[in-house]
Amino acid sequence: MSLTEEDLRAPRAITLREHVEARLRNAIVSGRFKPGERLIERQLCELMAVSRPSIREAMRQLEAEGLVTTQHHRGPTVSTITADEARQLYAVRSVLEGLAGEQFAVRGTEADRRALTNATKALARWVDKGGDETELITIKTQFYNALIDGAGNIFLRQMLTVIHNRVTLLRVTSMSRPGRMAQSLAEIREIHAAILARDPVAARAACERHIAAATTAALAVLDEPQPER
Repeated sequence: MSLTEEDLRAPRAITLREHVEARLRNAIVSGRFKPGERLIERQLCELMAVSRPSIREAMRQLEAEGLVTTQHHRGPTVSTITADEARQLYAVRSVLEGLAGEQFAVRGTEADRRALTNATKALARWVDKGGDETELITIKTQFYNALIDGAGNIFLRQMLTVIHNRVTLLRVTSMSRPGRMAQSLAEIREIHAAILARDPVAARAACERHIAAATTAALAVLDEPQPER
């Protein structure tokens, strides 16, 4: 019996560096560490029970992803986003998510559609009953993951994952604006309906409208005076 390459490949175990990266990334994306907040090595070592080299390696990766910025005299901090950067970021996001919606409408499986429906319903429940910021981010992440999965395009996933990590730095604050969550839910329901109708043109347009509204909300936040950290 001959062995295939798959037979010879050992199961891949997650490294300590990757584990620390994931925990730090989740802490930033969930809002545990806020934009502009200092990331102090000693405190992170104690919090995560790991060594300084592990923290430093993780910081380098998150800096490459744009989630961490090293500032002179301050050291690593959670990245902030300027209004101009936000415009650029959302412009690219609009193109990519429009394509994701379009491809989902054409290619998505029934399982993909169920996942999108479940995420849409979960967001509706959150808007109806309320909840904490972490739960909101989790639900929104589920929706966008379902959208990307349904598109069936690995390159879209790679690019949108980086963009969504940066967008999350603004998401909680922008969602806290009066009326934004109800508006966002209505936009997401439009995306959901167009995809279920297998209408790629409508799905793309609904995704683009959603990002246009999100851009307006994000820029409104960035124009507000920010407290000193």
